[in-house]
Amino acid sequence: MNDKYDFSEIEAKWQARWANEGTYEIPDFSDRPKYYCLEMFPYPSGKMHMGHVRNYSIGDVVARFKTMQGFHVLHPMGWDAFGLPAENAAIKHGGIHPADWTYANIDSMREQLKQIGISYDWSREVATCHPGYYKWTQWLFLQLYKNGLAYKKEAAVNWCPACSTVLANEQVKDGSCERCSTPVEKKELAQWFFKITDYAERLLKDLELLKGWPDKVKIMQEHWIGQSEGAEIEFQLAGQDEHIAVYTTRPDTIFGVTY
Repeated sequence: MNDKYDFSEIEAKWQARWANEGTYEIPDFSDRPKYYCLEMFPYPSGKMHMGHVRNYSIGDVVARFKTMQGFHVLHPMGWDAFGLPAENAAIKHGGIHPADWTYANIDSMREQLKQIGISYDWSREVATCHPGYYKWTQWLFLQLYKNGLAYKKEAAVNWCPACSTVLANEQVKDGSCERCSTPVEKKELAQWFFKITDYAERLLKDLELLKGWPDKVKIMQEHWIGQSEGAEIEFQLAGQDEHIAVYTTRPDTIFGVTY
């Protein structure tokens, strides 16, 4: 008997057996209660780091714990692998084709995740850059558009001139792009919007149904939904027949208006 744990031999042996026997492959239907465990899909940038290990180890603990409790646990994995970041990274690394760069990184990171021994059902693996996946994103958008819930208008956006892409507010750090540190500009662009205002009240009420969600996350969702109650007040322009309409959530302060 070896005095030391030979992880390279022992873990490879059992990981091969799990793969051959489909230990973590889950059928679509079961009499057991269902549980869905999903960690965020990683961007296939090439190699995993300790942040990945931490996040996916936590998810694996939850998936295994719920399985031991008798749940039919769906624990899939996929890759957030679409858009300009992949193209820019491919250009940066010697003009490699973005598809070659992305799929090579997926292969590398998939192997690393398997070496960690996480209980993913790899038969359900998805990649957002695959036509079989994004065709459904396109289909969903068309349904929203046909029902008047997707519309286009000019709006100011956060623009990174280096990445040539729009950034969410969360992707702007101290006025710069979180990816490349280039100063971010404000730019007017034609943008697609979803008309969530038609469902704002329902979305807000349903936040109460999210038992176990941290309050700070629900508050963030409330702010994102952005519903507010107030009044629209019209200011007559002096000497003209026109007026300016202003919306305010504090009409009680109207007597303090100055020009």
